[in-house]
Amino acid sequence: MTTLLILVFVIGYVGIVLEHNISIDKSSSALLTGALCWTVVAFTTHDPVHMNEELMHHLSDIASILFFLMGAMTIVELIDTYEGFDIITDRITTRSQTKLIWIICILTFFLSAILDNLTTTIVMVTLMRKLIDKAETRLIFVGLIVVAANAGGAWSPMGDVTTTMLWIGGQISAGNIVVKLLVPSLVCLLVPLLAISPSLKGELPKKTFKSDGELHHSKNEKMIIFMVGIGGLMSVPIFKTVTHLPPFMGMLLALGVLWMVSELLLKDKEEHFRKNYSMYKALEKVDMPSVLFFLGILLAVSALQTQGVLTNLAGWLSDNISNQTITVTLIGLLSSIVDNVPLVAASMGMYDLVTFPMDDPFWVLLAYCAGTGGSALIIGSAAGVAAMGMEKINFFWYVKKISWLALIGYFAGIGAYLLLN
Repeated sequence: MTTLLILVFVIGYVGIVLEHNISIDKSSSALLTGALCWTVVAFTTHDPVHMNEELMHHLSDIASILFFLMGAMTIVELIDTYEGFDIITDRITTRSQTKLIWIICILTFFLSAILDNLTTTIVMVTLMRKLIDKAETRLIFVGLIVVAANAGGAWSPMGDVTTTMLWIGGQISAGNIVVKLLVPSLVCLLVPLLAISPSLKGELPKKTFKSDGELHHSKNEKMIIFMVGIGGLMSVPIFKTVTHLPPFMGMLLALGVLWMVSELLLKDKEEHFRKNYSMYKALEKVDMPSVLFFLGILLAVSALQTQGVLTNLAGWLSDNISNQTITVTLIGLLSSIVDNVPLVAASMGMYDLVTFPMDDPFWVLLAYCAGTGGSALIIGSAAGVAAMGMEKINFFWYVKKISWLALIGYFAGIGAYLLLN
C-alpha cells in the first residue's frame, strides 16, 4: 500500500505541474492529492485512533502556516486597495533601461523580504505594464523580477513560504537567517544583473504613474494605511522573539490593528466609499486558491511522513550522498521542476531537529536553495507562476532568456554562503 500512496502522490503532483496543459487548477489537484493520500493511509492503518492523532498533529502545523499567509495577504491587499504602493512607485522617474532594471530589481529584492515574493512580483509586474510598452523588453524585466523576488524572499522569515515554514517549524531563527543569507541572496541577484546589464541599452518612453480611476481617498489616508500595514508586517519577527508565540499570532495582531485603523478612517465616510475601501473589499481579493493549494499539498506530504516514506528517503540520501551541501543543492534545483513547498515539507520530515538543530547550516542552506532554486524555471516558484499568468510568458522563452541567469546567480550565492561560513 505504500507503493499506492506514492503513486497517488506522484499522479497528483504531475497534475499540479501540468496545470496549464490539462486545464485543471493546481489547487483542485492538490486538495484531491491530500485527501486521497490520507484515504490510502486510513485503509492501511491498524490503529485509527493513532492515525487521527497524527493527522490532527500535522493539521495544527499546517494551520499555523495558512493563518500566517492569510493574514499577510489581507494586509497587503488592503494596502493595495488604498494604492499605498504608489508611495514607492511614484518616486521612480528614470528612463534608462540599465538604471531601471537595477532600481526595480533592488526594490523587488528588499520589498520581497518585507512582504513576500508572490505579492511583490504581482505589484512589480503591474508596475512594468505602466512603464514598458514593448513586450520583449518588458518580459526581460519581468524575468529578472522573478529572480529578484525569490532571492529577496530567501533571507527573510516572511519573504518565502518555504522560509516561513522552516521558521515556524523551529528549524531556523529570524535573526540568524537574515545574518547568514543576506549576502548570498544579494549575490544571487547581483550576478544576473551584472550579466544582463550590457544588453539593456537605450531609454524608455516617459510614463506616468497616475491611477486609472478617480482618487477618492486623501494622501494622508494612503500614507497611514501604508505605514501601519508595512509596520505590522515588519513587527511580526519582533513579536515572536519577545513573546515566543507562533508567528501567526503576531500576524493576526498586525491584521487586527490595521483593520481597526481602517475602520476609524472610514467611520465618517459615505456608504459607497466604505464599500470600496473597507477590509471586506481586501478580503474579497485574497488569493484563497493559493491557500487551498498549500493546504492540499502539505496534507499530502504529511501522509507520506506518517507512513515513513520520507524517513526512508532520508536514509537513502544519507547512504548515497554523504555531502549535505550537495544534497541541499540538488533539492534546490529540483524545486525548479516541482514546487518548493512540498520539497521543504519533505525535508522537514526527513531530517529531525536532533540531528540538525535550529540554525544548523543544513537548514540555513536549505532555506536559500529552496527559495532561489525555483527561479531556474518559470514554473518553479509561486512568483514565477504568477508572472507567467500575468504576462503569458512562454516556458521555453524563459528557459532561453532567463534560466541561465538564474542558475549562475544560484550557484554564485551558494559559493558566497560557503565562503562566508
